Amino acid sequence: MVRRQIPRWSELRPLLRVEPPKLNPTERRLSQAHTIADLRTIARRRTPRAVFDYTDGAAESETSLRRARRTFAGIEFHPSVLRDVSSVDTSRAILGEPSALPVSLAPTGFTRMMNHEGEPAVARVAERAGIPYGLSTMGTTSVEDLAAAAPGARKWFQLYVWRDRSASRELVRRAQEAGYEALMLTVDTAVAGARMRDVRNGLTIPPSLTLKTIADGALHPAWWINLLTTEPLQFASFNRWEGTVAELMNEMFDPSLSFADVEWLRDIWDGPLIIKGLQNAADASKVVELGADAVILSNHGGRQLDRAPTMLELLPRVRDAIGDRGEIMLDTGILSGADIVAAVARGADSCLVGRAYLYGLMAGGERGAQRAVDILRTEVERTMRLLGVKSLNELDDSYATLSP
Repeated sequence: MVRRQIPRWSELRPLLRVEPPKLNPTERRLSQAHTIADLRTIARRRTPRAVFDYTDGAAESETSLRRARRTFAGIEFHPSVLRDVSSVDTSRAILGEPSALPVSLAPTGFTRMMNHEGEPAVARVAERAGIPYGLSTMGTTSVEDLAAAAPGARKWFQLYVWRDRSASRELVRRAQEAGYEALMLTVDTAVAGARMRDVRNGLTIPPSLTLKTIADGALHPAWWINLLTTEPLQFASFNRWEGTVAELMNEMFDPSLSFADVEWLRDIWDGPLIIKGLQNAADASKVVELGADAVILSNHGGRQLDRAPTMLELLPRVRDAIGDRGEIMLDTGILSGADIVAAVARGADSCLVGRAYLYGLMAGGERGAQRAVDILRTEVERTMRLLGVKSLNELDDSYATLSP
């Protein structure tokens, strides 16, 4: 028989831990986010469906995105034990300059649509975190305004080459004069991918007031209030557009983009040149020969060509092809610090994340984006310690293998 007794107050008191209530609703929401997946869940509740789906979705059947995430999930780590990991160094040289993490915040279009604080909020997070941030040609903040908002940040400008080459040249000039460190040319957008969530949601830029969006707005009043009471949502690099994302891309982007344009940009841009959207080893080797300082293995987050190559599987072949002639960065499917460590172990110099910080931005503005970076940093540090490495430079493919 188990003897029972009424607990005494002196026994109960140490067990009672009453946390002071968080009065700020944003802080209260973010305190429940311990992973990027948690931020995604909050973002889904906080934003209209069309806006969330624009960030979360991919092209056609979304096979490319699922494959990327499945490949990261299939990584098997091989830790070493009995190592002193009381302190670990998460820093990495990116384009020859120190970065506190092997991570850059990727350029994303229409960022103020996700949250009215937009690109300046993300750039300030990058500045505090000591990592680079890329501003998109499709951004909703000008190159000059972003430079003023985060003067100490490492800022890169991402370029889509337009049919009007003089306009593209002007954007490059403005970025150079505003002190941007690097130019990033995206090369996988000859035409717009078929992003079926956007098609079914009828997403336009800016969002249109229809019966459907008004009904959705009733469920997300804060988002609509912020949209309608702050400066108009519009592109910073060109005139207002009234239509879908695909229509915009097909109207303005130049499908005749070629290797000659890499040479052209190398001639007019003095700083580091990054080529984004490479999906085979031969192309990566070619752009490095033409003067690129880094390549980004990317299938545009699965948002362009469906059933595209999986970047983590492609990575070793590209590393063999270009050797130490240029840096290799990797994106698509990265949603944790463990993913970042795995990519570095497999041969990437660094990674880019987009959706991860956008979920944070949608969940809580600048504080949400900061929460996303903090989560990734904590996960990188923890994964390194559990692997038994003190520095990212110790990592190689003996620590992380792909499932057959």
